[in-house]
Amino acid sequence: MGTRASRKLAFIWRLFAVLGLVAAACSPAPSAPTQPPAGQPKIPGAPSEIKVGLVTFLSGAASGPFGIPARTAAEVWVDKLNREGGIGGAQIKLVIVDENVPTDQQVVQLRRLALDEKVDLVIGYISSANCLAVAPVAEELKLLTVLFDCGTNQVFEEGRYKYVFRTAAHTGIDGIGAARYLLMVKPDVKTVAGINQDYAWGRDSWEIFIRALRKLKPDVQVLDTLWPRLQQNEFSGEISKLLSLKPEVVFTSFWGGDFVSFINQARARGVFDQTTILFNNDGSNIEEFGKDLPDGIIIGFRGPHWIEYPDPNQNPLQKEFIDLYRAKYGKYPMPHGSYHVVQALQGVKAAYEKAAQAAGRWPTVDEVIKAFEYLEFDSPSGRISMAIGYGHQAVEPAVYGITKLDPQLGFSRLDRVKVFPVKCVNPPDGVKTLDWIDQGFPGAQC
Repeated sequence: MGTRASRKLAFIWRLFAVLGLVAAACSPAPSAPTQPPAGQPKIPGAPSEIKVGLVTFLSGAASGPFGIPARTAAEVWVDKLNREGGIGGAQIKLVIVDENVPTDQQVVQLRRLALDEKVDLVIGYISSANCLAVAPVAEELKLLTVLFDCGTNQVFEEGRYKYVFRTAAHTGIDGIGAARYLLMVKPDVKTVAGINQDYAWGRDSWEIFIRALRKLKPDVQVLDTLWPRLQQNEFSGEISKLLSLKPEVVFTSFWGGDFVSFINQARARGVFDQTTILFNNDGSNIEEFGKDLPDGIIIGFRGPHWIEYPDPNQNPLQKEFIDLYRAKYGKYPMPHGSYHVVQALQGVKAAYEKAAQAAGRWPTVDEVIKAFEYLEFDSPSGRISMAIGYGHQAVEPAVYGITKLDPQLGFSRLDRVKVFPVKCVNPPDGVKTLDWIDQGFPGAQC
């Protein structure tokens, strides 16, 4: 393509940008993101389709609460994006694979997606161990890889990658948000205990929470920390111990079957009558408990991913996501996996289109990466900013509330909700989570 033609195409893309800015300046400024128009202009040189590998749990314990909801949400959102022109005219084609294989096989699977399926990029991974395993391999393959859900803060605090991004916040905001919320609703708390699954997620979750809590309230006493095995599902011994200890608060990072089993067994034995249970993430689908979830449980969300937060009346993308998902599946999208995969798709789309706008044509992978770094984009969860991890790691607010049955809704909603702003719960760029806690949260704005 000649230089004059390239300049002409670049001018066209700049013109689209200017027109967009003029339109925005002439219309009322909403406090929430606006929905992109259907039929966006085709990027010059765009392929007919862009192949996206989607890696999520389709079987195993994590499939129900996280993996399958992520797949269904991705399919709903890709259908919407393709109706609106895909990514700059390229239709999105998902190549979906099951994450439920051993960690060493994740590497084999990633290579297959890159070399055999020839995907343009991968969106994937719920397991923190899998995220840590595939990141260096994605770098070796020079394959754009967007981590959409895994929580470990180690990915970008302990490593540096060019081709790897994460479009959701890491677990630092879970524990810091939990500590801040607990002191908001129970400022005089004196005793806590922990019960967490005995693997990296459980131990990291407890460490972040208890270090944050002790930094904020040094006189808190830890009565015990219990470490049942992953997917143990039977907690009679641990519940007996908690009943005898009588801590004011029990912190847990249980999810999936352990989340459900613990709630049911603890309720039957009166644990909720003597102590407050604090879950640092939603753990399972609140809606599916129906009227059986006890009132008074503290539950957090890694980002504003609840059906009322952000307010669908203020965020058109949130309303559209809920409406599309309910129309297809008859229920609300589940918080973590569903919202996080849509964030990844929105981030990819925004990065490609920003890169194309700068280049005046379909961008190269390196141009997309440059556009992705420190990118801001809109999503059903609100405005997402790739603000830390040298522009490869998203930050989000943390949302906490207390369960309270809504008879009209038919399941619990959140009462006494607190949305902790980004700078209250996310460490600054270049600062590790535990260091930030130990230093007393310098620069925090709550």
